[in-house]
Amino acid sequence: MNRTDSGHAPGHDHGHTVAGWTGTGMALAGSVAAGGSMVAAWYPGLALGAGLVALSACTTWVLHLAGWGKPSGPRPPAERGWRVRDRSAAQGHPGCVGCRLANRGRRTTAPVTTTPAAGAPAVAPAAAAATAGAGALPRAGAYGERAAETEAAL
Repeated sequence: MNRTDSGHAPGHDHGHTVAGWTGTGMALAGSVAAGGSMVAAWYPGLALGAGLVALSACTTWVLHLAGWGKPSGPRPPAERGWRVRDRSAAQGHPGCVGCRLANRGRRTTAPVTTTPAAGAPAVAPAAAAATAGAGALPRAGAYGERAAETEAAL
């Protein structure tokens, strides 16, 4: 089997990154601390261990946003080293929940204008927005395209 410079098969990318290793190490340490504290019945240690596990998720997210993570899917072979920084992190990765939470990479759509049906009374845009039901789907943001497709299907 042919191998790349990183030692992996050509189509494989295991996601070894600084963000991944740091988050995994912190979560492992927090789990061990929480488990040991549970056995010793030391409840402050249990809370500290659980807090370290939560902190590991936040740390991994921040490192991912700083470019030390990876986008979803396999990377090119030259970018598979664990110390290679992801230059596309500032724009956000498509389909990435962490980038969506950080408001990166969101596509905005143009405001939708509606025309009244034949014979229907015209309503001012502000009045139309005020009378839109609570179940109205958003028109802009990450889900704007899906919302328009969903409403069109209905």
